Order: sequence, then structure tokens, then C-alpha cells
Amino acid sequence: MKKLFAEFKEFIARGNVMDLAVGMIIGAAFTAIVGSLVNDIVMPFIGWLIGGMDFTKFAIKLSEEASINYGTFIQNIINFLLIAVVVFILVKGLNKLKKKKEEEPKPDPEPSDEVKLLTEIRDALKKE
Repeated sequence: MKKLFAEFKEFIARGNVMDLAVGMIIGAAFTAIVGSLVNDIVMPFIGWLIGGMDFTKFAIKLSEEASINYGTFIQNIINFLLIAVVVFILVKGLNKLKKKKEEEPKPDPEPSDEVKLLTEIRDALKKE
């Protein structure tokens, strides 16, 4: 049991797991923002354009308790598309920044002790 707990502790302490956890938390918050954008701004505007219809009320009644809510499904598709567009733009921007960073010239690394010593010897020989 202790070995299993130690392995689990090592797994959790890895940077990848922490990055994933942070990504999940930010993703959940981002989903709420996009959901609000779709539900509170985009869908009412689209409903107004097509004559004041509310997509969430689009449904096919099967019985008093059961219905197929295809309007909600349409809203979820729009949510997905908006999230996909925003993630695409973010990834494209990050790739552009990464590419610029790779193109920047890197400073010359510090010469090794051997190279410094040889340089001093060369300079001393030139003085003679």
C-alpha cells in the first residue's frame, strides 16, 4: 500500500499533471465565458434576426414528460464552434510567438576554460 501511495505521489508531483490540472481549471472557466457569450449575446441576436425566436424552446414533444430539445443542441453546436475558433486563434498566435522566438539570434555561449586558456596563450605569443 505504501509503494502504491509513493507511486501515486510521484505521478501527481510531475509537472505534466500539474499543467493538465491548471489547463482543466482554466478550460472550465473559459467554457463558462463562452457559454455566456453564446447564450446571452449570440443566440438572442440570432433569434432576433429570425423573428424573435428563442432556440432553447425549439423542441419536439414526445409526451408530457419527454421531448427532443434540438434548440439546445443547436446552441451547444454554436458553443463548440466558438470555442474551436478561439482555441485555433490562440494556438496560431502562440505558434507565431514561438517561431519569432526561435528566429531570434542566440547569444554566443561562454567559451570553455580551455578556449580561454588557448586565447591567452595566443595573445601572449603575439606580444613577443
